[in-house]
Amino acid sequence: MIFDDPNDAPDSSDARRLGRIRAALADADYTVDGVERLLGAEAAEALHRDLFAPAQFVLDRIESGPLAALVRVYLLAEPVDAALVPEVDEQIAAGLLEPRSRDGEVRARVDIRPYAIAEESGTIDLWVASDLGGLQVPTDRPLRRDHVVGIGPATTNLAQLTPRDEAARALDLGVGMGVQTMHLLRHVGHVVATDISERAVAFARFNLLLNAEALGVDPEHPEERVSLRIGDLLEPVEGERFDLVVSNPPFVITPRRDGEGASEQYTYRDGGRPSDELVEALLRGLGAHLAEDGIAVMLGNWEIHERDDTWHSRIESWPGADTDLWVVQRERATPIEYADMWLKDAAENRELESWREQFGRYLRDFEGRGVDSVGMGTLFLHRAPEGAQPVRRFELLEHHLEQPLGARIRDAFTADDWLRERSDEDLADETFVVAPDVTDERWTIPGDPDPKAMLLRQGGGFRRTFPETTELASFVSVCDGELTGRQIIAALSALLEVEQEALIASVMRDVRDLVSFGVLIPRWM
Repeated sequence: MIFDDPNDAPDSSDARRLGRIRAALADADYTVDGVERLLGAEAAEALHRDLFAPAQFVLDRIESGPLAALVRVYLLAEPVDAALVPEVDEQIAAGLLEPRSRDGEVRARVDIRPYAIAEESGTIDLWVASDLGGLQVPTDRPLRRDHVVGIGPATTNLAQLTPRDEAARALDLGVGMGVQTMHLLRHVGHVVATDISERAVAFARFNLLLNAEALGVDPEHPEERVSLRIGDLLEPVEGERFDLVVSNPPFVITPRRDGEGASEQYTYRDGGRPSDELVEALLRGLGAHLAEDGIAVMLGNWEIHERDDTWHSRIESWPGADTDLWVVQRERATPIEYADMWLKDAAENRELESWREQFGRYLRDFEGRGVDSVGMGTLFLHRAPEGAQPVRRFELLEHHLEQPLGARIRDAFTADDWLRERSDEDLADETFVVAPDVTDERWTIPGDPDPKAMLLRQGGGFRRTFPETTELASFVSVCDGELTGRQIIAALSALLEVEQEALIASVMRDVRDLVSFGVLIPRWM
């Protein structure tokens, strides 16, 4: 096997063949909804969590047909009777299936599964090819180093976090098998998709052409809508700017060895740099590639050192002065937890001696830099207005969020720009309304008339909670879009016997946060 061989990927050279395969998958009802109808909701959901037994249980009890055969061969990676697979010869020719030595059976060379994009106009059915996962290929060996990863939680999470405004140009940095580019093509004029792996780009090309009709791509001239490029990080787009950047880069922190090459690295997750230098390089460099008001959405991991004052101490200075940075930390792992997670991810725990050696290398690597833990989450960047003070926002949000969040990301940066143009005095002359998903909570001890705590809670989106003072609670309670902030504060000043200017200063500071987070909405928005 040649490392990172683009020829060792599905063949996308014959557009007519791909059209016949696409039609066969659709006619068999091999869609997200079709698979759920066949298996039932619970067994279908279990498949998304790599639990195969419920699906096997159902399939063993129903009559075989094209849909059942496709589920077995691609999702469960079981050999099936070739006669049951629609357009089986075309799928073999495209490198999706291969004949078994046993007469009449075929097995999957890749994972190809249905995927759906939900839009206001309806559901767009797509199909996505990737390498078979570790649980689909029972073996004593880890995954191949040039593994092209399939759809997983990180894939869907990034898609849900991405703003879906109409845009002229977008960049998918680290395209992998191409699903983020598929989303982008639904609302962006032209997409540039890059990856360091030639094999990943070959998978992406196959998937884009397989779904060309649904994505609005001319299979004879795909370059009119999408440009696929090979290269490391931002090198393939030097000097270019984009309205939107999405990236699930190879951010996994991996201990380095002297003399190691790319063929010894898992290219889908390991960018070949020590520590969290890959995330740092992107945060330092992405700002120069954002067009006016452009946004970047990126998944990442970052080290938290024992000497750091806060979990975000190191990240704060990485972007330039012309770039807003908003980081949401969703999880935090100790060195032991982190090593265990990523060694299992590539099935490296299947080789016991190698696993022990790798685990020790991880722990020594973290110890050498004084790493206390690793933060995991999402990083949002935004091109700040010229001369403006850049936003630096850091949040710990480990609870369940309501997806999709893309529109709220865009709204937050729009609110930041609006707030930057206004002093506290200007802000006091605006009118506000409370977002419809916000509730006011009071915590009291039985028998005590005064609340011990007051909170504002978002019912949707990021589902944040905000502690309230008496002054802020009183202010928010009368934000109905009629009275200005100054009028409300004048009334509160008299009621609470607090100097009006002091009240403006304290309340407007909190109002800025509430506007930025979408709790209070200026009347104009």
